[in-house]
Amino acid sequence: MNPEQKARLKVMGAGICSLVLALGIARFAYTPLLPLMQQQAGLGIAEAGWLAAINYGGYLSGALLAASISDLTIKDRLFRIGMLVAVASTVLMGLSDSFALWAISRFVAGLSSAAAMLLGTGLILNWLIRHEHRAELGIHFAGIGLGIAGCALAAEVMRHFLDWREQWFALSGIGCLLAVIALRWLPAPDSSTVSKTGQKLEDNPPSALFLRLFMATYFCAGVGFVVSATFIVAIINQLPGMSGLGNIVFLAIGIGAAPACFNWDLIARRTGDINALILASLLQIVGILLPVVVGGLIASLLGALLFGGTFVGMVSLVLTMAGRFYPTKPAKMMGKMTISYGVAQIAAPALTGWLATHFGGYVPGLYLAAGVMAVGTLLLFVLKSVQRRESAALAVA
Repeated sequence: MNPEQKARLKVMGAGICSLVLALGIARFAYTPLLPLMQQQAGLGIAEAGWLAAINYGGYLSGALLAASISDLTIKDRLFRIGMLVAVASTVLMGLSDSFALWAISRFVAGLSSAAAMLLGTGLILNWLIRHEHRAELGIHFAGIGLGIAGCALAAEVMRHFLDWREQWFALSGIGCLLAVIALRWLPAPDSSTVSKTGQKLEDNPPSALFLRLFMATYFCAGVGFVVSATFIVAIINQLPGMSGLGNIVFLAIGIGAAPACFNWDLIARRTGDINALILASLLQIVGILLPVVVGGLIASLLGALLFGGTFVGMVSLVLTMAGRFYPTKPAKMMGKMTISYGVAQIAAPALTGWLATHFGGYVPGLYLAAGVMAVGTLLLFVLKSVQRRESAALAVA
């Protein structure tokens, strides 16, 4: 293996570890631990929804910050701070049963997840482009699925001998190891305007209409993602004959997500990015509805695999497209897109918590998510038409 290949593996490894830490542990460990916290720490249904909304509020704040910064050195510094904050937010969850302290933890965990998803992803895409590797993030985004699957598996094992508080502390220890690897393996950024071989990097921004439609579709994807990602364990445990199986289904989401981005990179090469997004959106709707429409463990596992295999693929495709539009500052448009995604992730959990209070469970939230995803799919067809028209206009010009 030559030095360039070793460097690429270390950079991708840093990205994967950062996502496992900030997304898997700091952000999504809340999902498999939610039922235990409700049983042992007295966390209420509505309060659980608010904590999820606060988490995404932190994520949105981080996205706003990422969208406002162009300097790669500052982005690198904030990314590294974010990894330390991810560990601290996980420790904070186990220190008390105070809702206020949990709310602070969820907010700063959201900030750290934005650091990994936007700043870290932008730095890694920038490195790949500068070193003239393929500008695809499938391997990098495998960290999301690995983080989800790892947390689900850890929670399933630990629940037999650790209480909710001890589980948060155990995850904090794992997070420390991941932070060390992420910080050591990601190199300092190169802020020049040329690639390693001297090729000039130029931004190619989309039209205003394309960007507005793109952000609207990503908002819908955010609603479709957040309800299942946050409440699926609690939803499955409430379904007839499914008590105690929520963590198994959540594990299936992670298993489906781990190879998904690589798979969607291959699909997008053959069909185009927008066609791949349309297919992923349709499959995600099926994955969301299977547990409640068909019911039973087999349908729930299949739905989880479909959901995991599509939501992270959509994120990867959208952020990769954003990075290609702005190769010199990829996190800038990524941040704008994530603002749209983040607004959905604040509103949807709070609304799902309200629906759960009035209807006695989280299932109505899944129907809400599927409906909004259907709207987003229609918008993707419109976006495809706009892209075709604008490409034809450029060809004539």
